[in-house]
Amino acid sequence: MSRTWLISAAIFGFLSVALGAFGAHGLKNVLDEYGHIVYDKAVRYQMFHTLALFGLGVLQLHYKTVSFRIAGWAFIIGIILFSGSLYLLALTGVKWLGALTPVGGISFTIGWFYMGYAVYKNVKE
Repeated sequence: MSRTWLISAAIFGFLSVALGAFGAHGLKNVLDEYGHIVYDKAVRYQMFHTLALFGLGVLQLHYKTVSFRIAGWAFIIGIILFSGSLYLLALTGVKWLGALTPVGGISFTIGWFYMGYAVYKNVKE
């Protein structure tokens, strides 16, 4: 699974930078202040969790017998739901999309929990 996490990190990292640049330059005069705040939060959390996916990939390479599957998929789902809903909210102003954001946030917390749990249960000092 390390390949899955590392490739996902590369894709989401690329998208974080591209969407961040687009937001800063292409949407400079399109979004209002609230839209920029929401959009920037989406980019920031996407990058944080992209780095978490990268970390999972590296951990998986080092600890081949440990499963980080739940954590990895939780981070991916979190990026899609949390950041994705915020991108769409900022761009469209459709408020109900904000209801998806906490689900993505819960997915992020599940990912962090299971990453820690897998290390605690399987990695010996």
